[in-house]
Amino acid sequence: MIKGGREMDKDLVSLFDQYYEEHNFFGAGLVKKSDKIIFARAYGLAHKGFKVSNHINTMFDTASVTKLFTAVAILQLVDKEKIKLDDRIRDIIDLADTKIPTDVTIAHLLTHTSGIADDADEEEGESYEDLFISKPNYSIRNCADFIPQFAYKEPKFKAGTNVSYNNCAFVLLGLVIEEVTHENYRNYVVQNIFNTCGMQNTSFTSKDDGDAPVAEGYAAITNENNEVVWRKNIYSFPPIGTSDGGAYTTVGDLDIFMRALVDGKLLSREMTKEIMKPHSKIEQKFEWGKIINGYGFHFIYNNEGNLIRMSKEGSNAGVAAMFAYYPEIDATCIILANQTCNVWELHWKAEQLILTTK
Repeated sequence: MIKGGREMDKDLVSLFDQYYEEHNFFGAGLVKKSDKIIFARAYGLAHKGFKVSNHINTMFDTASVTKLFTAVAILQLVDKEKIKLDDRIRDIIDLADTKIPTDVTIAHLLTHTSGIADDADEEEGESYEDLFISKPNYSIRNCADFIPQFAYKEPKFKAGTNVSYNNCAFVLLGLVIEEVTHENYRNYVVQNIFNTCGMQNTSFTSKDDGDAPVAEGYAAITNENNEVVWRKNIYSFPPIGTSDGGAYTTVGDLDIFMRALVDGKLLSREMTKEIMKPHSKIEQKFEWGKIINGYGFHFIYNNEGNLIRMSKEGSNAGVAAMFAYYPEIDATCIILANQTCNVWELHWKAEQLILTTK
């Protein structure tokens, strides 16, 4: 059930083993400092019915981690002088008769400060799965298909005055990419990010692709007997990834992506610096510190004002993902799960081990 053979950090092995044995963790984890792999293992099943095991190269749904690819694609177009960060979204794509305000810029969309309505406001407790009770999820396959679900709702606040996580902001960014490049969003990202990095185990695979070598997703639900049972997530969100989420990849390919980004293989020197720092004036404060949004990434600081990590997480029914980079020690910590599990708690505990290990 557990795949991975090289000698690794024993504390990390013990931690991940515990979450597999006691907390339903199915998936893969990778911790890497520079070119040294500290931990790399896979757990559980990619397919429960046929008892197919997960492996370290199994491709998992990344949910919103996909937004990082969208952010890089947008900054590539800035590099090429096709767009500017202060361009207004309505000057680029046709949003006539919608409620998208005229002052919303690309920078607002990248930093979750646009104030536009989301299709499901999960911060307000709305369920993303509920969107597909009356509308089939398979009817949404491209960026434009999302427009009726959010663009005619009233904005939450004036652009730039507040921060609220927004999936559909990245739908609009996907439409920008399509408008400017005259290519389908997925094709552009495959050619200009996945292929450029050498991410050979990454794709926009559809759930109805019978030959797709990917892990199925399993969501935990409670039945009438108050027992936890597992349900496939095939009806819980659109069947193929777009600019707000849903690309499939491996923990290793995400590490390749991050290191290509840091090394300047995807963006100019100037844009590389920009994506590696926060860009919002609005801070989200917590007991332990604060979060400041950047272009796709969230920057996590402690109470002393020191950067802990830059990261992006993703979550859907039966999907959990945590992707973190620690610039000071050039380390990645990546967890991808295909079953309901608190990977954020797992990541936090792994992070404590990473930051205290010499």
